[in-house]
Amino acid sequence: MKRLPIDPYIALMLGVVALASLLPASGQGAVAAGLAAKLAIAFLFFLYGARLSPQAAFAGLRHWRLHTAVLLSTYALFPLLGLAIGLLVPSVLSEPLYAGILFLCVLPSTVQSSIAFTSIAQGNVAAALCAASASNLLGIFVTPALVALLLHTQSGGFSFDILFDIVLQLLAPFVAGQLLRPLIGAFVLKHKKGLGLLDRGSILLVIYVAFSAGVASGIWHRLALADLAVLVLLCAVLLGLVLAVTTLVSRYVLRFPVEDEIVLIFCGSKKSLASGLPMASVLFAGPQVGMIVLPIMLFHQIQLMVCAGLARRYSLRALTAQDAATLAVRADETDFDVEPQAEQVGARIG
Repeated sequence: MKRLPIDPYIALMLGVVALASLLPASGQGAVAAGLAAKLAIAFLFFLYGARLSPQAAFAGLRHWRLHTAVLLSTYALFPLLGLAIGLLVPSVLSEPLYAGILFLCVLPSTVQSSIAFTSIAQGNVAAALCAASASNLLGIFVTPALVALLLHTQSGGFSFDILFDIVLQLLAPFVAGQLLRPLIGAFVLKHKKGLGLLDRGSILLVIYVAFSAGVASGIWHRLALADLAVLVLLCAVLLGLVLAVTTLVSRYVLRFPVEDEIVLIFCGSKKSLASGLPMASVLFAGPQVGMIVLPIMLFHQIQLMVCAGLARRYSLRALTAQDAATLAVRADETDFDVEPQAEQVGARIG
């Protein structure tokens, strides 16, 4: 699967969608799968709580401008752009897909991939860890609140039943993981790979249940190929706009050093698939979940490809700066002609 042109995990997700389309859960099987999905969601957020260090989220507060910028991008810029996309409804975009885009816009940032890309780009990894962790901690509370504010017409309001489900399936397991972290934190880190397979498998189960309900309601009869193409284009445009805004703000408004600029770009433009899918199953009832989670699945793949390219460009830029500094030192020490070596560095940039 590593030879596929897309992320292997995305390929597995698409396979699960195909399975749900051909063999959707129904009857008692759907009830059992739904119960298993609820338990899987609770397990996911328990692991999040056990893994996430509160100290990491609140450390480095001296970078408060950077952390504030990341949170504003995640929970203000994205929702505003999502509301602007509403101008395309219903002429270009259907209401169910628009609800999915709005839901995408209120999700927290990713943790693992944001830190990984920041590291590749040679950015401020410690600040990325703090910013992404804070985004996910706040997302437990902020995302449901923004869903209630922005998607009340699509989700049927923010009832006490939904609040109870959030507490039972998301907040309580997360808090339990945080409280047990001193006891099980070392075990979780030691078995990170095996537990990672379990939580990814849990997300696949959530996808299967969501799309099974969608197939039962005729999701593929309501989603034309043209609608899917529009959705992909909008996800790409949304990511491009956020990347452009975060870059401009970082360079010309906040005047961050390049290491902090990298953090704002990667942490401020990402949306968490791992948090989004379980939250969608809790916040949205019935067959509409399939339409709701489709934009985040597409956006996730697009953000991985685009950010991988950006991280590579930043890493080459850092390497080039090191080469230039080395040439300058050698020129001072030996008084040799640096032009041929500088031309080689320029060729590497090209």
